[in-house]
Amino acid sequence: MLRVAVIGSGPSGVYTAQALVAQDRVPDVRVHVLDRLPCPYGLVRYGVAPDHEKIKSLQNSLRTVLEHERIAFLGNVEVGSDGISPERLGELYDAVVYCVGAATDRPLGIPGEELPGSFSATEFVSWYSAHPDAAAGGFALRARSVVVIGAGNVAVDVTRILARSAQELRPTDVPHGALGTLNGSRVREIHMAGRRGPSQARFTTKELRELGGLPRVRVVVKEAELSLDPAYADPSAHLRPALSSPPNVPPPTAAARRNVEVLRGWAAAGREGAGPDGPPVRTVRLRFFLRPVELLERDGRVAGVRFARTVPDGSGGVRDAGTYEDIGAGLVLRAVGYRGIPLPGLPFDPVRGTVPHLAGRVLRNGVPSPGEYVAGWIKRGPTGVIGSNRSCAKETVTSLLDDAPLLAGRRSASPDPVAALRAYGLRPVEWDGWLSIERAEAALGRSLGRERVKIPDWAGLLSAARSGGPVGA
Repeated sequence: MLRVAVIGSGPSGVYTAQALVAQDRVPDVRVHVLDRLPCPYGLVRYGVAPDHEKIKSLQNSLRTVLEHERIAFLGNVEVGSDGISPERLGELYDAVVYCVGAATDRPLGIPGEELPGSFSATEFVSWYSAHPDAAAGGFALRARSVVVIGAGNVAVDVTRILARSAQELRPTDVPHGALGTLNGSRVREIHMAGRRGPSQARFTTKELRELGGLPRVRVVVKEAELSLDPAYADPSAHLRPALSSPPNVPPPTAAARRNVEVLRGWAAAGREGAGPDGPPVRTVRLRFFLRPVELLERDGRVAGVRFARTVPDGSGGVRDAGTYEDIGAGLVLRAVGYRGIPLPGLPFDPVRGTVPHLAGRVLRNGVPSPGEYVAGWIKRGPTGVIGSNRSCAKETVTSLLDDAPLLAGRRSASPDPVAALRAYGLRPVEWDGWLSIERAEAALGRSLGRERVKIPDWAGLLSAARSGGPVGA
């Protein structure tokens, strides 16, 4: 029997576990999927916006994998300095695959970034997703103007949540405290700003179009900014992208061309009118070619963002135009990408923000470390979509299976890793505990006159896991 621990129960971890039990090269593989949280599914539970129910339904397929007879979920297991070390894991399992993702945001590296009122997008997403590590104070949403820095799907997500009414979010599993805050929100303008043009934005066309369909939300674009993008300036670019691109600049992708067409349509229609269902309550301003250089301060808090205007440099990038624009805001959310963080006991590349590896094998001093592997964002960086984790996991599992003759029997004789984890002072939440959390969240929703509502704190989650008893909102 080959006993494998997979660290992380998000898509990369679950796909790794699935690949291990689906193969027939090593017929008897047992997998424990460990997670520091008492709940499975990673960013599908705690990163996908609550109003994206179709994507969140991926939990159903992940659940099927975790219920496989040769896979066991063990939540509430910290790996690293505050829990069990990689060295001790290597004593309990023949192989360990780290699928711990990219756990922090990339910083802007500009003055004022740490001012009160300036937050990473991850902090905001964690709050409305009921992540138990979210700041206890949450978000007041008293500012009338908000700046979201970034032009990817995360930036669009937080912009959309800020623009939606609480009534629209009530049928979702957003925590009840966050729903109340959103209900009292004073936000009236959301500025989403990217440093490059619309053809280089990272959001998908589906997410972009969603902004235009929000009830009582006005979306404003500036054609003067859009027209700076060579892919926008030529209306026939989508028909002959290779010919219309400047020299040395890759032609826009199909997704980028679709984004440009949506924005061109909004600009042509003078997208200044209301969204569906009445006069606008909030305005979303999509801005391009603005690079943040400083967060402005007043009375010890963030008061806005100073942007340097940029223009295309002819080589696919941008350069500063020599002029600036200040946008006032009482709340700034930074959504410029994720970054991996070191896991105590594992090597780490601080430049790439990943664990050094060779086809998924962890490298220590340039040499593969027996029994240690990586998959997902901690392996390749924060790139790709959820489905990208399948091929990534498959490569790592192939390497692990190639190494199987060397791995079998390298662990200690301990017959029960769960008992050993408890002996180390850990209190794993097993699958039955997670099912108790699900039941408690369904009961919480019913008590509030809503559908299932997430429990937002550690104490409530662990209480529900161990007793199934009532928990607070």
